Amino acid sequence: MERRTIGAGALAVGAVGLGCMPMSWAYSGSRQRGEESLRTVHRALDLGSTLLDTADMYGPFTNELLLGRVLKERRAEAFVSTKVGLLVGEQHIVANGRPGYVRRACDASLRRLQTDVIDLYQLHRADPEVPVEETWGAMAELVRAGKVRALGLCAVGARGGRRSGAGLHDTTLRQLQRVQQVFPVAAVEAELSVWSPEALQALLPWCEARGVGFLAAMPLGNGFLTGTLTPGEGFEPDDLRARHPRFTAEMMAANQPIVAGLRRIARRHGEDVTPAQVALAWVLAQGRHVIALPGAKQERWAVENAAAGGLRLTEGDLAEVSRLPAAQGSWD
Repeated sequence: MERRTIGAGALAVGAVGLGCMPMSWAYSGSRQRGEESLRTVHRALDLGSTLLDTADMYGPFTNELLLGRVLKERRAEAFVSTKVGLLVGEQHIVANGRPGYVRRACDASLRRLQTDVIDLYQLHRADPEVPVEETWGAMAELVRAGKVRALGLCAVGARGGRRSGAGLHDTTLRQLQRVQQVFPVAAVEAELSVWSPEALQALLPWCEARGVGFLAAMPLGNGFLTGTLTPGEGFEPDDLRARHPRFTAEMMAANQPIVAGLRRIARRHGEDVTPAQVALAWVLAQGRHVIALPGAKQERWAVENAAAGGLRLTEGDLAEVSRLPAAQGSWD
């Protein structure tokens, strides 16, 4: 697989990584199986999907524990990205950016991951009660202590900190400008996909101008762009899509032309090419520092996603994607 670099430190990873969250969090709990997830991670590494993206809140904690079982055997082959800054309660999630907590959380993640260093440590969300410079400074201390190799920031979501008339990523850009003064940002993780291209407006250009890696989260639109979801089929109550405005039966039906367009392009590249692979190839075509992070908990999807790293879209393909209708339905 093609290798791409993250940050000024030139940390090299496969162009298509593996988002590990679905193995333990946010998607259909009845379909989460530990042994199958382990096989998926091993297969992804075999195929060159070296960036394994997790967080302490996924589970919580169980996702890091699962990855630790793989890393115990194959640490040298993997690039490990985990996150800090969010605590999971019974019915809520809260931010914690206090320096003492950051240090304790890092040590706990290292134990669960069964490693002595985290390749990329990301701030999941800034704590509104703590200046982000203080949180980032504590994370920088972890780099100097040899526990972390590089630091990253996750973009604030559509609702978080957004003011009337503001751009989607204005809050994130302000945070980036502040933390960059404390310690270099190696990577930014934010949503980017055919049906959510907003990061192209300001966030990705900011990263490109500074050699900062861009980790494209949800590049398959929470599974919608794979073309494997049936409108009206429904989701399990613990699946985040069960409460998502774009995953009502009405909105899924309304957005089918987007999948149809991806399927048309896929057919031109071969019978075995899928809409999901076209969607991932589009993401990779947006910049040389872009790494796609599709989530997967089954081996077959990890194989399909990794193969997208070798798919090259033509200028005509990219122009056709740009003409697809905009997604309908709120993303909040």
